[in-house]
Amino acid sequence: MIKLCSYSDIPEGDAKGFEIQGKKLVALNYRNEIYIYENSCPHRSIPLEWQPDQFLDYEKTFIQCATHGALFKIDTGECIAGPCVEDQLNKIAFIRQGDDILIDL
Repeated sequence: MIKLCSYSDIPEGDAKGFEIQGKKLVALNYRNEIYIYENSCPHRSIPLEWQPDQFLDYEKTFIQCATHGALFKIDTGECIAGPCVEDQLNKIAFIRQGDDILIDL
């Protein structure tokens, strides 16, 4: 297991990008739950954000691909709008130990 970050590094309702062992990831704190996905749109396999740590739509209710506007549910990674509807983001397994978030790549 590899330490990705501390729980306190990701404020409620926010997202943060990481690169670990050459893999780009996005971690989100949504309703005080952590969700981690590969930072790659299933439509073109490109990063989701257009600026660092800008992964969410304006209302902060969906993950949004900055290139094509696809929208993904934060809690499941399922695409609900855009060119990759019915596809989904790749979830990353993790555990929380105290304040540490550990991932298994």
